[in-house]
Amino acid sequence: MASNKVIISCAVTGSIHTPSMSPHLPVTAEEIAESALGAAEAGAAIVHLHARDPHDGRPVHTPEDFAPFLKVIKQSSNVVVNITTGASPYMPVEYRVKPAETWKPEVASLNMGSMNFGLFPMLRKEREWKHAWEPEMLEASHDLVFRNSFKDIRYALDTLNATGTRYEFECYDTAHLYNLHYFWTEGLVQGPLFIQTCFGLLGGIGAHPDDVMHMKRTADRLFGDNYRWSVLAAGANQMKVAAMAASMGGHVRVGLEDSLWLDKGKLAPSNAAQVERVRQIIEGLGLEVATPDEAREILALKGGDAVGF
Repeated sequence: MASNKVIISCAVTGSIHTPSMSPHLPVTAEEIAESALGAAEAGAAIVHLHARDPHDGRPVHTPEDFAPFLKVIKQSSNVVVNITTGASPYMPVEYRVKPAETWKPEVASLNMGSMNFGLFPMLRKEREWKHAWEPEMLEASHDLVFRNSFKDIRYALDTLNATGTRYEFECYDTAHLYNLHYFWTEGLVQGPLFIQTCFGLLGGIGAHPDDVMHMKRTADRLFGDNYRWSVLAAGANQMKVAAMAASMGGHVRVGLEDSLWLDKGKLAPSNAAQVERVRQIIEGLGLEVATPDEAREILALKGGDAVGF
């Protein structure tokens, strides 16, 4: 049964890491498409997508920025496409929602609360920056609140519910689960809810096993059988938390958005390499990896023929 399968999501590039941090971070539309397709071939049922300026790698987020790689991915793979509405914490919600509103993917991410968003620890490592915007963005996060107010979340839901798009609800702390519960009890979101509990980012909950268990227990109490649980963890915690969640019946997210590493001191050469690693963990636990169509069944998605690209 599909319900016994583990969904691997792969977050291909994100908006947090910068080109100077890894030569393997996809930046151009061609690189993003190639990396997403590689991840899908390695076993990812879902690819979670951001866009970047092809010249300097900074996060960009117009519908036109997504068009080139969305169409290549759709033509070349059956993988489920998930378009971010998190985008970058420096962007207003109306701008962040526009690509998903335009392209009507099967899944869009949705952050479930405001939070401090501390990226500045990445400045500790000495490196030569290729672009001035990179250290400037990280330094500015000393005073960064990633705004996701109730009004912002309501705007995203009102805009995207009409498209049939479903959500990857990104919950970085316990309060975010309660925020989601509010919108669920108000009837603005429908089960099965795809809840991505996010660990180890400065400003959110930590990545200790107790933190993982706390988020799972809270979600179980609030949502019962009406949700599907997935995890992501930042940096060195990525595979540890994935292994823990998979062993507990959860789904997993990996990718260069969340961690640039494959092993201690070894950069991941591709998104596919991280997917292959987590697949080994899942299969080593005696579990099976979900295909894209099995993921569609588990998450009650509308299907790849109902998107706008």
